Amino acid sequence: VQLVESGGGLVQPGGSLRLSCVASGFTFSSSAMKWARQKPGKDLEWLSGIMSDGDTYYANPIKGRFTISRDNAKNTVYLQMNTLKPEDTAVYRCGTYDDDYWGQGTQVTVSS
Repeated sequence: VQLVESGGGLVQPGGSLRLSCVASGFTFSSSAMKWARQKPGKDLEWLSGIMSDGDTYYANPIKGRFTISRDNAKNTVYLQMNTLKPEDTAVYRCGTYDDDYWGQGTQVTVSS
């Protein structure tokens, strides 16, 4: 199993980023996927999940600002992040619900 995130970077408050996570080594289309983030010195914080049927779930801190989606043809899960705040600064990681595999993550920094 391999999960590779990309799309992070430095963005000003109020800006947007779209994170991507390309998956391989398992049947992506039938797998539930999730995004989480880790701030320095903090535990991994679950943000959002998308099931194989497309149902989505969000944590309260990002509800209404972030959108999870998937493209099964590209084995990719996305996290569209809008109206970013400095407190969204973290390493963002994607993972599988089955067997709890995780990627290495991509750094998002929100700062003026």
